[in-house]
Amino acid sequence: MGEANDEGGPADDDAGGIDYAGRAAETLGFSRWWQIAAAAGMMAAVSPYQYVWSSISPELSEGLDIALPALGAVFSFYVVFQSLSQFPAGKWRDSRGPGALTFLAALLAGGGYIGLAYATSLWQLYLLYSLGAVGVGIVYTVAVNTAVKWFPDRTGLTTGIGTMAFAAGSALVVPYVQANATVAAYSDVLRNIGIGILVVTLVGSFLLRDPPKDWLDRQSEDDDGDDGNDEGLAASIRGRNYSTREMLSTWQFWLLFAMFIAMASADLLVIANVVQFAENFGLAELIATLSATLLPIAAGVSRMILGEAIDRFDRKRVMAGSFLLAGLFRVGLVGAGEAGNGAVFVAFVLGAMFFSSPLYVFFPSLLADYYGAANSSGNYAVLYTAKVGGGVFSGVAAGYLVATMGWNPTFILGGGLAVAAGLAVFVLRPPSGSGLESTEPSAAD
Repeated sequence: MGEANDEGGPADDDAGGIDYAGRAAETLGFSRWWQIAAAAGMMAAVSPYQYVWSSISPELSEGLDIALPALGAVFSFYVVFQSLSQFPAGKWRDSRGPGALTFLAALLAGGGYIGLAYATSLWQLYLLYSLGAVGVGIVYTVAVNTAVKWFPDRTGLTTGIGTMAFAAGSALVVPYVQANATVAAYSDVLRNIGIGILVVTLVGSFLLRDPPKDWLDRQSEDDDGDDGNDEGLAASIRGRNYSTREMLSTWQFWLLFAMFIAMASADLLVIANVVQFAENFGLAELIATLSATLLPIAAGVSRMILGEAIDRFDRKRVMAGSFLLAGLFRVGLVGAGEAGNGAVFVAFVLGAMFFSSPLYVFFPSLLADYYGAANSSGNYAVLYTAKVGGGVFSGVAAGYLVATMGWNPTFILGGGLAVAAGLAVFVLRPPSGSGLESTEPSAAD
């Protein structure tokens, strides 16, 4: 890597002689890192939909006299709408930019939470949370692909920052919710969170923009001496750009899709069930609480650390090692629980999440390597629908498996899925005709 540049980060002009930072500043009029700051802020703002629901649902259940199992479907609707909304949103963004789309997301995500404060029936909760989930899906796909589009040289780190904000951002909100989550106060809590979501996402909608299609083709004065050799270029620029239909015709995409389902299943299995799993072994309530509290922090921090790792080291090896370790830590959780060792159990929870959560960094980065950055929003949105499969496994399927086989085999199966995904990495290679076959992408130089 080079010396620090005027953006305050590593030099960006080492890849093929292209000064990414300079060209971005010329286009934007300011540092491209402000695009990442805006995207991360929006991701943190909408994170309560995924990470705060479990803290507020008991009060909603009591206040509206609705059984908790019925409220459980609210979160299921969230997963479906948050995942499936990303494809149309991504296609729109790739062709028309993020401005109007993120403005709509602000209204949906902010308005959804504000509306919850005034909901009086179950169908209203379903509707409002689903509409809010569409807003979350828009923010998610826009934020992740803002990194892909502006940082072809630092894709891992920048997508890691955005997805870290989504995982860890709720840590700022949970203490407020826990301190005020009473039947009398939950309406005010929901309304205030909704206003915060609305304001932050509206600001982000005015800041975000996309680079022009030819921003890396244009020659500038700081490109003197460039001999046209593209060996050092980031893979997402060096290769050709695939349309979604072209991507779907390659076997690599379908292997990535299966790997995503496997890793999302393993990841969400722990997120959704860690408290019940700890209680199954008779571990102290403190152990379950610590596991649930520290879990999103480990998930968030790992996305930035391992995101930087895939920019600096062989991308496939980092990805494979991370998935294999994620699987082994899940199997280790069973052993720690059987031994009744609470400290090791918490440590293994953190290890399991540290190595599985970066799946949301690895996949968009590798997808851009293989299929290009121009259509990255729509292409990654299609891949992201695999999260629905992970949600089904961690919820409905896991419930059936626990009822028929017990917790231990279910968690061991989750670990096996992660190991299988790690082994599958070694089968991957760039699509034929992508222009990358002879130079397997590993890291931005």
